[in-house]
Amino acid sequence: MESAGERATTLVVNEIFFSIQGESTLAGRPCAFVRLTGCNLRCVWCDTQYAFHEGRRMTVGEIVEQVGAFGSELVEITGGEPLLQDGVHALIEELLARAMTVMIETSGALDIGRIDPRVIRIVDLKCPASGESARNLWSNVELLTRRDEVKFVLSDRADYEWAREAIRRHDLASRVNAVLMSCVFGRLEPARLAAWILADRLPVRLQLQAHKYIWPPDARGV
Repeated sequence: MESAGERATTLVVNEIFFSIQGESTLAGRPCAFVRLTGCNLRCVWCDTQYAFHEGRRMTVGEIVEQVGAFGSELVEITGGEPLLQDGVHALIEELLARAMTVMIETSGALDIGRIDPRVIRIVDLKCPASGESARNLWSNVELLTRRDEVKFVLSDRADYEWAREAIRRHDLASRVNAVLMSCVFGRLEPARLAAWILADRLPVRLQLQAHKYIWPPDARGV
């Protein structure tokens, strides 16, 4: 059985790759990605189901060495759900110690309070069509800062209206660096979402998953 010490210094990694950041306010920049294995949610439109189980155990040092070989100042830790593994915090500290800009994408179903405040936290609040909106941990909203970003992935008009109300109710636009709205690829046309945002003068950033337009939408390692 894995010891507590091993859990704190090793991680099960699905993939490590160097690509163009496809989302967030840093979209378009070269970025190293560390995708961790495992997720506690099962969103119906998930595009990384392969990360639920596939992966190999690596030490924090091995991960940092591989990331460093890319020569990238920007790195994102994603999943799956990266906060499921205790070792993610040791990884964050090692990356920050190397003067890297560290982003982490989390579903928001787990407490974000332990994440180092120097990290850019992208909290993906789940809309109703995902099937997992009941899992949102709303106490995380109080922990958000102007360094963080909140993301909503929308399948339809009902998701948009739900997200619009959440933005209003929690005053998200004033809490964070950016509120991001994305379309579920192939389910909601970006032009339709753009029209809704413009009609409501909503204080959000419409984002496309740029990597899915540059490469095939089901390609891994991009």
